[in-house]
Amino acid sequence: MTAFLWLFLLLGSSSVDLVDDLYQIPAGDWRYVDVTLRQRPALLGADAVSSSGGKDVRVALLPRREMERLRQDRAHSVLASTTPGESGHLRYYLRDPGRYALVLDNRDNDKPAAVHLRAWLDFGAAGGPQATYLSPRRQLTVILISFAVFFAIATWSARRLLSLARR
Repeated sequence: MTAFLWLFLLLGSSSVDLVDDLYQIPAGDWRYVDVTLRQRPALLGADAVSSSGGKDVRVALLPRREMERLRQDRAHSVLASTTPGESGHLRYYLRDPGRYALVLDNRDNDKPAAVHLRAWLDFGAAGGPQATYLSPRRQLTVILISFAVFFAIATWSARRLLSLARR
C-alpha cells in the first residue's frame, strides 16, 4: 500500500524542474537557459540568487526569436523580468507553446557574478489574469457614488409612497 501511495505522489506531480545550477557570468555579459514548451500552458518560475560579485543581476524571460536582437545589443521584447539586485523571483504564465529564453543579465555590473538559478514549469497552476484591486481613492469614489445613488432611489421611493399614502 505504501509503495502505491509513493508511486501515485510521484506520477501526480504537475511540476517539472528545468534547471537547478550555478552559473558564472562575466562582468558586462549575460547567459541564458533555453526553455521549450511543447505541451499545455504552464507557469514558469525562476529564483536566482547571486552568491558573489553580482549586485545588479537580473533575470528576464523573452521569446527565443528575440535572442539575436539581444546578441546585437539592440532593443528586444521582454515578457517578464526582475529588478536588478542580488536575488530575483520571476513568475510568468506561458500560454503558448514555443521556445523561450531565461536570461541571466550581468551587463550592468563591473564584476563577474556567480548566480544560482532554479527554474521550473508548473502545469497545475491556475492560469488567466490575476486578481487586481482598485486603488484606495477609486474604492472610496465607487463607495460614495453607490451611497449617493442608493439614497437618491430611497428618497424618491419614499416620496412616492408618502404621496400615495396621503391620497
